[in-house]
Amino acid sequence: MNTRDWPIRAKLTALVIGPVTGLLALWIFATTLTFGPALDLLSARTLLYDLGRPGESVVAELQRERRLSVVQLAGGGTLPALAEQRVRTDDAIVELRRKVDGKDLRDVADEQLDARLDQLVSALDALPAGRAFIDDRKVDRSGAVGLYSGMIGSAFQAFGAMAALPDAQLNREATALTALGRSRELLGQADALLAGAVTAGRYAEGEHEQLVRTVENHRFLAETAVADLPAGERTSYQRLTEAPGFVKMRAFQDTLIRSPGLPARFDMAGWEASHAEVWQSLRDFELRGADALAERSVPMATRILVQLAAAGVLGLVAIVVCVLVALRVGRSLARRLTGVRAAATEVAEHRLPDVVARLRRGEEVDVAREAPELDHGGDEIGQVARAFNEVRRTAVRAAIDEVTLRRGFNEVILNLARRSQGLVHRQLALLDRLERRTEDPDELAGLFQVDHLATRLRRHAEDLVILAGAAPGRGWRRPVAAVDVMRGAISEVEAYDRVDVGEVASAGVLGRAVGDVIHLLAELIENATAYSPPGTRVDVTGRTVPGGYTIEITDRGLGMSAPALSAANRKLAEPPEFDPADSARLGLFVVARLAARHGVRVELRPARPAGIVAAVFVPSDLITDEPPVGADGPAGPERRRLAKVTRLSTVPRPGRPNRPGRDRSESTVVPLQSARASTVEPPTDGDGLPRRIRRRGASARPRAAVVDAPAYRTPEEARRAMSALQAGTARGRRDGSRAQAAGDADPDTPATTEKPDTGTPPATPGPAVEPALPVAEDRTATERDA
Repeated sequence: MNTRDWPIRAKLTALVIGPVTGLLALWIFATTLTFGPALDLLSARTLLYDLGRPGESVVAELQRERRLSVVQLAGGGTLPALAEQRVRTDDAIVELRRKVDGKDLRDVADEQLDARLDQLVSALDALPAGRAFIDDRKVDRSGAVGLYSGMIGSAFQAFGAMAALPDAQLNREATALTALGRSRELLGQADALLAGAVTAGRYAEGEHEQLVRTVENHRFLAETAVADLPAGERTSYQRLTEAPGFVKMRAFQDTLIRSPGLPARFDMAGWEASHAEVWQSLRDFELRGADALAERSVPMATRILVQLAAAGVLGLVAIVVCVLVALRVGRSLARRLTGVRAAATEVAEHRLPDVVARLRRGEEVDVAREAPELDHGGDEIGQVARAFNEVRRTAVRAAIDEVTLRRGFNEVILNLARRSQGLVHRQLALLDRLERRTEDPDELAGLFQVDHLATRLRRHAEDLVILAGAAPGRGWRRPVAAVDVMRGAISEVEAYDRVDVGEVASAGVLGRAVGDVIHLLAELIENATAYSPPGTRVDVTGRTVPGGYTIEITDRGLGMSAPALSAANRKLAEPPEFDPADSARLGLFVVARLAARHGVRVELRPARPAGIVAAVFVPSDLITDEPPVGADGPAGPERRRLAKVTRLSTVPRPGRPNRPGRDRSESTVVPLQSARASTVEPPTDGDGLPRRIRRRGASARPRAAVVDAPAYRTPEEARRAMSALQAGTARGRRDGSRAQAAGDADPDTPATTEKPDTGTPPATPGPAVEPALPVAEDRTATERDA
């Protein structure tokens, strides 16, 4: 049985229950052992008056009836005295039956006495049949003696079971009195045998030997019984045997023993007189002794009960005292330990978290007040409480230091992020000017790549600002179309060429949330491209739903397990505090912070047949009608449009001129084009957006391709990059072949270039190359906290 995890109350109770239960069991056992004999002593009186006296009367009447029955069998007629004696015997048996069937005698009788009482009743039930045999002379004198002697023997067996008293001295006296009764019974048997022989004038066969054995057994039992009597009783019996009747009867017995036949001129009258005197004297002696035993047993039983009561009360008091002391000590220990536990729990679950929360809010914390002293005595529990006091103070101080350190760490991160934002802002502004002045397509492509890296760098700097608990500085004053928000997010992802913008319902996002939504979508799209195979596509769609607008990002990766998906959704629903030790899911942390700022809900769920769907629900208070596009304006707000983008190759919508003085806080797609290096084609997609195709001018000098200085990449990243490059090259060749075939088939497709504003001849159309990467968000907005 493992008791290690038991509550302290259960353990203390177990410690108390064992000894107390043992003591209680011992007390009950001792009380029972003593109480039983005391009850036996008290029941001796009941046995004497309900069994002893009625039984002895039955025995006496049976002895008399036996003698008369033998005399009748020895003579030739019927004795009237026998009939009268039978009536007296029946009356005695009726009284005995009434006592035996009574409740008092049966309640005090044990199993042995019960059995012998049943045997006595059964033997007495055979008396009418025996009498019939005697009256019909179907038995001889010896048979008649045996019939009555058997019933009398059953009575003495019951007397012997009754004589089992708990006190040794009383038990010896009771046994001696029972033995004297048996000796008197043997004397009666001898009298019956002699009376029959005298009546018949001779002994029957074997009667003399039976008479001799009976006399010898009488004398032996009497001598043995007297030896167990107390000294006073022995003296009384000795005086009784010296009486003339005893002396005369002993002389008659000796004469009968020595003579093999019936002596001539035997004084039968003298025998009967001496026998009656001795029989009655012995009976009176037995009854006096039984009465004395009964009287002596009551005080003895009372004394035993008094001693038992005293011992029982003392034992019970000891048990109660032990229980009370154990309960008091156990309750005190449990209360003090519970107090220590409650204090520890209160500190761990309430006080320390409250202290940390207040510290993070910038409040001052008093260590002495937050960690008060616990006084639980001077024993081991008090020492534990004092040690816990020190632990609590140390924990509060550690919490203060930790929050202070984290606050300083966040300030350092925020400072570095703001500095990086300022540098990236200046870098993007410089790139914008360089792009405007650059005419060479290859140089422009290189600048576009640097512009894209700077845009991603700006997003990472904003991640640091969000991790530090501040808000990014980018913002828009006017609403932005939802499709442009999606494209702006795609432009901030490294593998933008793997992202397809699918069906997008027309809607606009309020300017105050545009920057954060773009950042949020960019994090989710980057995760989708990073955790899916390089050859797969990532789909971005948008639709209007009741209560807002939903943007779904679907990848075809391996997906996530159910526990990981549940944990990620919990983190997205309830943004936790930033823990620098948990850097594996920083993107989810940033998404959760951005979503919580505007009430946006983000949920991840499994895609079919594989992958993950990231659903972004933008509430209706951030959604408005889609802003107009160009001079012609967009279609009605109810119209849905399909924006199929296999590569990020779109330029600003018509009506958004590329002028140096444009309001950058209102734009979502910044055109980066050179009059000499690109041609703006008419709209070719269903969304009404023009395409820009870069062409090499005649005066442009060949330049080396602008290549990023590669940073260190893991083997997996390198493998993904090479796979993406290979797939992009193959796809570009296929697209070029299809475009050339389409151009040959449709001669009406315009292919002229714009005239340069410098007056130089138009450039010769060259082969189509990869479109330059546009910047899909405002890069020159004032950084508020830089």
